[in-house]
Amino acid sequence: MSTRQQLRKLVNAKRGVIVPGAFNALSARVVADLGFEAIYITGAGVTNMWFGMPDQGFMGLAEIADHTARIRDAVDVPLLVDADTGFGNALNVFHTVRTLERAGADCIQLEDQVAPKRCGHFNGKDVISTQEAVDKIKAAVDARRDPDFLIMARTDAAAVFGFEAAIERAQRFSEAGADILFVEAVTKEEEVRALPQRLQTPQLMNMVIGGKTPIFNATELGKLGFGIVLYANAALQGAVTGMQKALTLLRDEKQVLESSGLVAPFAERQRLVNKPYWDALEQKYSDNSAA
Repeated sequence: MSTRQQLRKLVNAKRGVIVPGAFNALSARVVADLGFEAIYITGAGVTNMWFGMPDQGFMGLAEIADHTARIRDAVDVPLLVDADTGFGNALNVFHTVRTLERAGADCIQLEDQVAPKRCGHFNGKDVISTQEAVDKIKAAVDARRDPDFLIMARTDAAAVFGFEAAIERAQRFSEAGADILFVEAVTKEEEVRALPQRLQTPQLMNMVIGGKTPIFNATELGKLGFGIVLYANAALQGAVTGMQKALTLLRDEKQVLESSGLVAPFAERQRLVNKPYWDALEQKYSDNSAA
């Protein structure tokens, strides 16, 4: 079974599978090593960690395609890729789908914000017209070469026009061919619980730590009928905290030891980057027959 077929099966099961975000190949390797069944390549994470900038539309197609290809080489689990607004109009979306499918994505996420987009949990968002957004989803569906490649349609309309308008848009996206629906930044517990009742297409619920949506346990979200529970930047926020703690110790104590518990041991770091594999390859291709 291909990773795309695996992902479709996971999503359609509607059991609230937790999908963490990754912002580079090593973070993806950590996610996969811990046994998670899929990985989300986060646009916010790439923007924060690669550029040191906020999630306000600074990432381009080239950057996310490059990260997708590198992460695809590093892990064998399904990859959902954040493509923001598709980087332009419907024609740009068509090109984006082709590019990310070729780079190794199994699912592409497209949103209906006005460009330049911003984090779904920031204030000041705006959205394009419903028809323009539907046309972009149709372009994405037409562009995919593999029918198992999934299209995820996100709407940020709840923050602009309210919950009912977001439901209406999401339904239109489903009718246009979206495989997964993502209603972003709902702010009330009753809205979270209502979504799987109002929309039959599999859905993703975004749990943003410190964001606008109330946090639910993934088990409860699975029982409600969500297909995916996204923690897009838990790894990023954990990494920042870890760096701050380790570097604060280094600054104050002038040294850091493995025994501090604040750093991964040297051997663990080498395991995660697969050094034994490369050592074996080096041995295989070395010339041991030379006199």
